[in-house]
Amino acid sequence: MTRPLYLAYLTAMTLRPPEAIRLAAKLGFVGIGVRIAPVAPGGPYSPLIEDKALFAETRAAIEDTGVGVFDVEIVRFSETFRVEQTKPFLETCAALGARAVLVAGDDPDEGRLTTSFAAFCEAAAPYGLTADLEFMPWTNVPNVSAARHIVEGAGAANGRVLVDALHFGRSASKLDDVAALPAAMLGYAQICDAPAEIPKSVEGLIHTARVERYLPGDGGIDLVGLFARLPATLPVSVEVPNAKGVERYGAEEWARRALVAAQAVLARTTPR
Repeated sequence: MTRPLYLAYLTAMTLRPPEAIRLAAKLGFVGIGVRIAPVAPGGPYSPLIEDKALFAETRAAIEDTGVGVFDVEIVRFSETFRVEQTKPFLETCAALGARAVLVAGDDPDEGRLTTSFAAFCEAAAPYGLTADLEFMPWTNVPNVSAARHIVEGAGAANGRVLVDALHFGRSASKLDDVAALPAAMLGYAQICDAPAEIPKSVEGLIHTARVERYLPGDGGIDLVGLFARLPATLPVSVEVPNAKGVERYGAEEWARRALVAAQAVLARTTPR
């Protein structure tokens, strides 16, 4: 069975959302991801909450192509997180027709982090959105087991664990951990590749994650093994940010190469 493939925000981050939608339609992706809140102050994002003209243009591209927004980034749970502040974010997600929100855990207090996640799940539920907790080795949700523990602790029907191939390959996570995740706890996964050698510093890990991922199949992550442990119908976001690749080939050709490479890897897997 063919998994639905989506064009991740980071793969084509040089494009505005309407351009990314039209490119996705041209190449054969079934949808895209957008980032409407920055990862950190001053970071890149698409101002779809505040820029009404850009929002209208994006909605027009969706209607013209039939290619929609699947996932939206990013909500981070820090010590100062307040769920009421996410209302404009959630309203924009719903207006875009999105299905999933990527969230990350920065709070070192596990109990408070779990409470924040649960509160966000509750706030997102009326909009038909899942909250997909992405484990990352430099955050306070560093691996699959930690993410599952928080999602289970929150007990929300729309709480999910997001499996990113890069973070799986660079964290203390095992294939058995992924295989043990209940299918209902999975909303989507992200595919990419990276060098087999793992950076020693947080700065190195983040650099690879944001600007130097490899095309699926070109690195040292066991992608076939990983995706064999995930459900056959699970949506897959093709997330391959690579600044040099985009500079060399252009945004369209890089996205095309990422799609072809992902399809080739996934064709070699026998999903659970």
